[in-house]
Amino acid sequence: MSKKFQPTAEQLALAEDRRLKKEQRKQAAEKEEGRILPREWTSVQGASGPENAGQKVRLMTWNLLAQCLVRRELFPTSDCLKASQREHMMYREVFSHDADICCLQEVDRLGKLLPALEQAGYAHVYAAGPRKKHGCLIAYRTSAYTLVEHKMMEYDLQDVRENGTEAARRGSSFRTKNIASMARLKRIHAASEGVIVATTHLFWHPKYTYERARQAAILLREVVRFRNEGPDEHRAWPCIIAGDFNFQPDDPAYSLMVGDPLLPIQEQMMETSRVVHVTIDPNVPATSDKPSAEEEDGAEVGAADPDRVITNARTAVPSDGLLTNSELAKIFRQSGTPTSVYDEAQRLVSTATSETGLTFGSRVSIVPPRRGAFEPIWTSYTHYWKSVLDYIFILSPPGRTAIITTYAKPHAAEALSPGIPRKSVCGSDHISLGAEVYWPPR
Repeated sequence: MSKKFQPTAEQLALAEDRRLKKEQRKQAAEKEEGRILPREWTSVQGASGPENAGQKVRLMTWNLLAQCLVRRELFPTSDCLKASQREHMMYREVFSHDADICCLQEVDRLGKLLPALEQAGYAHVYAAGPRKKHGCLIAYRTSAYTLVEHKMMEYDLQDVRENGTEAARRGSSFRTKNIASMARLKRIHAASEGVIVATTHLFWHPKYTYERARQAAILLREVVRFRNEGPDEHRAWPCIIAGDFNFQPDDPAYSLMVGDPLLPIQEQMMETSRVVHVTIDPNVPATSDKPSAEEEDGAEVGAADPDRVITNARTAVPSDGLLTNSELAKIFRQSGTPTSVYDEAQRLVSTATSETGLTFGSRVSIVPPRRGAFEPIWTSYTHYWKSVLDYIFILSPPGRTAIITTYAKPHAAEALSPGIPRKSVCGSDHISLGAEVYWPPR
């Protein structure tokens, strides 16, 4: 019988040395693959009050660009469209904010992302629309928060009227399968403190202005309802609403969200988008044989085409139940008026320094006192489309005015050209947003 091989101490040491070197090479490769454009954080205000009193929250939001939606023809200048090329860049971007709460959209490949989040100290809740291959995720640091309740809401199923047919009660122009995900998070070591967090991804089609405004109104209504359905002490918790809203700061939905009256040009945008798509009314005659956005699982079909138009739809009539502008405004205002973190933070910094900064208003005119001019200059920057679509809104309870202490400075266009995703710059077609907000004690 042959003698069983027993490695010597020297051989064991050599094997361990080879293993360590292999692991170091792997870590070095992952670090190189995960390189991104660093973010500078800008201070805004100091948080006053006793030590450890109140609630300070660092948060971030980001549309990851779902791998199932990546199309080479949409990103002709990108050099990192494969999942393996973007994966470590996405991890680095998320974790670089050191956030207590992360709001993520277009999340897929959960088998890869969730272990990374868990290893970094996060728990999560995830939700997706019916038959969608990607969804919305809220991650929260387990050392800071514990989950009390989670709720997923489908915009297609929400009523905006009490009477009429089912379609009229819902007042929708398109069955989009978009959702919002909401979480009630209790602060650890501070039983009376917590936050209501909501993240969403609104309908993408540029011409469906009305539908996005409807969805935004429902979102605000349902977030406040979700907060108020909890114990009485939760009504003093602030609400954080962050995500990809797919509208710009000069869009009607943004104005309605922040409490500004609609301009005549915005009223016209609303009027021309009050249609009923074949997904709502199957009797609508087809005007195009191309797949609808619903059939394409929400992908930005035809995003390379500058002549995007409404197809397979008819003009709405009163019996369809679509909301008027005044009815929409009423739903918004019944829920309160949120503050945009970036619009407020960059306005305060601009006032203090007399510098315009990297703001939406530096390239698009918004006349004061209308809001939106101080949103980031870009939150999405690709070869074919360059926009501001992502926001962090906060809704503070009475008597608890939020103090924005710091935020992640936007990137300049020069750093993003000729378009993202791009190696060593950004792993998505969207730029993440991050901020720290403090609420004084009650």
